[in-house]
Amino acid sequence: MATARRVVIKVGSAQLIDPDSLAPRQDRFQALADDINALRSEGREVVLVSSAAVALGRPRLGLKPGKTLTLEEKQAAAAAGQALLIQHWDQAFARHGFPAAQALVSPADIESRPRWLNAHTTLETLLKLGAVPVINENDTVATAEIRFGDNDRLSARVAEMASADLLLLLSDIDGLYTADPGIDPTARHIPRVPRLTPRILAMGGGSRSAVGTGGMATKLAAARVA
Repeated sequence: MATARRVVIKVGSAQLIDPDSLAPRQDRFQALADDINALRSEGREVVLVSSAAVALGRPRLGLKPGKTLTLEEKQAAAAAGQALLIQHWDQAFARHGFPAAQALVSPADIESRPRWLNAHTTLETLLKLGAVPVINENDTVATAEIRFGDNDRLSARVAEMASADLLLLLSDIDGLYTADPGIDPTARHIPRVPRLTPRILAMGGGSRSAVGTGGMATKLAAARVA
């Protein structure tokens, strides 16, 4: 971590959105903007992969908290919330004097070599110009079969695309446990995982957040991709 010059940070909806009101946690946006500014002041480059477009878009479309959304409703909520998401990041970055630059990515952009190269060049140019790329999945055109479905795995592919030295997946838990510590009081924290074995992968569970879609399982999958 001390030597990484280019860092990809992924933050999920559970860290940015209040699950009951679906209101943005402005203090979280600002705190992470402060951290990104600190990294940049050390001469590092930062790419941010941010969830929360769907959560921000739900209230605008009258989709109440707790309602299970169809794929079409998720796409509509993403369309309504994406503008708000980039606005929140732009405002959080503004006090430090650098802009947010929105980039929406789909699996086709990763799997097609010409589109991958074009996206890579765009990221390089944004970083050279002093912006922080804010990346999210292009949910409005995704289908159930052709989508990442979570930003953990997307962030691992973005780290590859950006030629990053380090990928950081932020969470509301301090790391991997032998079981879900919210359910099993005997669960033990594992501070370091040197190798992803089937036993380790089996420890990862899904998201318990009302607004999140990943969980530890997708973070382990992202680690394997990275």
